[in-house]
Amino acid sequence: MTGTGDNTAPQRSLDVAAARTLTTTTKSRPQMRSITPRWLLTQLPWVDVAAGSFRVNRRLTYALGDGKLTFYTTGAQVHVVPAELTELELLRDFDDEAALTALAEAFEQREYAPGATLLSESTPLDMVVLIAHGKVTRHRAGHYGDETALPTATAGDHLGAELLTGERARWAFTARAATRVTTLVLPAATYARLNGRLDSLRTHVADAARRPRKPQNTKGEATIDLSAGHDGEPALPGTYADYDPAPREYDLAVAQTVLRVRNRVTDLYNQPHDQLEQQLRLTIEALRERQEHELVNNPGFGLLHNAGLGQRMTTRTGPPTPLDMDDLLCRRRKTKFFLAHPRAIAAFGRACTAHRVYPGITVVDGKRVNAWRGVPILPCDKIPVTATGTTSILALRTGEDDAGVIGLRPAKLPDEYQPGINVRLMGTSDHAITSYLVSAYHSAAVLVPDALGVLDDVEVAR
Repeated sequence: MTGTGDNTAPQRSLDVAAARTLTTTTKSRPQMRSITPRWLLTQLPWVDVAAGSFRVNRRLTYALGDGKLTFYTTGAQVHVVPAELTELELLRDFDDEAALTALAEAFEQREYAPGATLLSESTPLDMVVLIAHGKVTRHRAGHYGDETALPTATAGDHLGAELLTGERARWAFTARAATRVTTLVLPAATYARLNGRLDSLRTHVADAARRPRKPQNTKGEATIDLSAGHDGEPALPGTYADYDPAPREYDLAVAQTVLRVRNRVTDLYNQPHDQLEQQLRLTIEALRERQEHELVNNPGFGLLHNAGLGQRMTTRTGPPTPLDMDDLLCRRRKTKFFLAHPRAIAAFGRACTAHRVYPGITVVDGKRVNAWRGVPILPCDKIPVTATGTTSILALRTGEDDAGVIGLRPAKLPDEYQPGINVRLMGTSDHAITSYLVSAYHSAAVLVPDALGVLDDVEVAR
């Protein structure tokens, strides 16, 4: 008698392994794990470039530098680079190296623990503060007596530069250390001694304080003089819109590879899937992924490197809170979407839960995505996350009509396979291998600075 678990019974039919030798399996196309949604490529309006480069003409803007100072260390001591002190408005264009060196050496290093107060509102302005490391929150009394928040200051920022004029003033805000903070401080008494001893410094600061500012609007552009609300027949002002004499040009970048296919493969193994077509499909998927990476990270035209310093801000406490997202959103009109690493989106969700609010849901191209204030938050894993667990969140206004961010690609290519991509036959080698040059051309342009904003120092590991 044979039991239920007995495997010694004779085989009564053809087994599956043998049967497969006479069948043709149902096959999928070759799959690829590294394909992502590539939201940036799909949501960015693309402009066809006929000449290989794109020039962004703007109104004349009076640029004053980036306003950020650079520091260096010797052991535990932090020093400011003397030439970097010209980032302070009253020292701009000051070229006396000896005086700048003496001024830099006069700064004293001070450390503050998290929560410590650096200075208080309405107290005498008695020092210049350079932030070498850390994050400083600024607050002042609101209209109804409560405390309101001002933009956060981070490494490279400075406070109290008005002290250089020698006029008595008071702090307009309270500054507190949000993290451990290292500062360089120039006390008023030390500066007074230097100012009395260095004639070139005293003369330059006095001239800079008296120099009238060039007429400009709130965005730093040369003003267009107008008259409104008048009556009668007054003389109307004459004006013109001045242009930037050195507009920026964006050259199209390229991502390329040589695809090699053995002729024997395409001759004998082309069913049920076309081998060349599948090889091209996977190669172009990889090029598209690289395109999106370049649009985010390229030092020349990548969005992370081309955001104006006035459009960069930092989180208040580390994780991205609803207040941080509101600050980022309110800095531009018609924000089309946020772009964030998936870990940053998850961190924002946790912060929303902690604040007992919940991000909304919206539909983009038939897909449900998170949203804040009705603006979609689109994932992009090309935005880097540092080893310390921080990343950035981008906010974009897009399109030429709205003076936003646009993508650039060639108007027409020889042997074009897809928009911006061509495939050119390079020939067949002695080894019966046919080569194809696959090229993807692309770039991006920010038409005006406030089209792109970046929230930096977004903690995702907490």
